[in-house]
Amino acid sequence: MPMLTIRLDPETREAMRRTKGVNWSEALRQRIREIAEEHSRENKVKALLMSQKLSRKPAKGFDSTTTIRF
Repeated sequence: MPMLTIRLDPETREAMRRTKGVNWSEALRQRIREIAEEHSRENKVKALLMSQKLSRKPAKGFDSTTTIRF
C-alpha cells in the first residue's frame, strides 16, 4: 500500500495525541474515499447535465432512415 505523509500544525498533532482509541490512518483513508466519491458523483452529474444540454430533438417530420440509408 502506498504511503502518504502530511504536515500538521502542533495544535492539531497534540489534539490527535490526546484523543485515545482513534485509528487516524483509517479515519483519513475513509475521509479521502468520501471526498473522492463526492467528486465522482459531481462529475457524473455535470456530464449528464452537459449531455442533456447538448442533445437536440429532431425537427418535426424528420426521418432518420433516409439519412442513415443515404
